[in-house]
Amino acid sequence: MEFNFHSLNNIKNMEIIDLKLGAKIGFIRDLKINCDESKIESILIPIQKNSFFGKMEFIEIPWSDIIKIGVDVILVDTKGKLEGDN
Repeated sequence: MEFNFHSLNNIKNMEIIDLKLGAKIGFIRDLKINCDESKIESILIPIQKNSFFGKMEFIEIPWSDIIKIGVDVILVDTKGKLEGDN
């Protein structure tokens, strides 16, 4: 079995692509980590919303929805959850 390792910096610079829609979602802003189990629960991607106070909103994608981490992109299956947002 071959393991590929990526630094957090490299992963944050990879574009997130929805495999089903073929759409670019954005870039990872943050990770949700379960410290008790030492594993990543989900990735957080900022979305552009016009807000007077500038509060940033996020799309949360569970780590289990990541299909493949490639050289410069991450393929995810959002199971159609983003179709209404685009």
